[in-house]
Amino acid sequence: MYGLVNQAIRGLVESRFGEQPWQQIRVKAGLENDVFLSMESYDDAITYNLVGAASEILELAPEEVLHAFGQYWVLEVAKKNYAELMKAAGSTIPEFLANLDQLHSRVLAIFPELQPPSFRTVLIEPGKIRLYYYSEREGLEPFVLGLVAGLGVFLKLPVAVRLEASKGGGRSHAEFLVTYSEKAMDEASANEPRSTC
Repeated sequence: MYGLVNQAIRGLVESRFGEQPWQQIRVKAGLENDVFLSMESYDDAITYNLVGAASEILELAPEEVLHAFGQYWVLEVAKKNYAELMKAAGSTIPEFLANLDQLHSRVLAIFPELQPPSFRTVLIEPGKIRLYYYSEREGLEPFVLGLVAGLGVFLKLPVAVRLEASKGGGRSHAEFLVTYSEKAMDEASANEPRSTC
């Protein structure tokens, strides 16, 4: 993963727990220093080790760490670093989720060695979407749960997400049920400024 990811884990820990727990996590993860170059690719093991160490030091389940990191990624990292891409991806839950692969393809221009996950959406009925997730990396389903929860906060729309099924074995495949409020989406759209062109 790119250094930006590891920087973000540090940012999450320091913003919520302080500098001292971060230093304990760094040492526990076996890192001599905590300088990560945003544009440099690092071994995935470093990121997994940081999550494992954070789980132990902060006395949280790894799933809780990943979920919190998913929310932090959307609300802090993506919002600050990819504001225009986030804006272009959509203003509703269905639109944004359907555009995740397009968003990642644009990020690939910045990070050519990126191995992004892939997503597919199926509308079950108004207010319910099945989100399919495919990744070369295993065990990141709680991160996706956090991402979707963070997306709801980012878009200011009520959303709930639940993991329905998950399969590992070299390539992760998971299914999530995403529920959202159509009424809230309609109200948000009604309050958006209209173009006079």
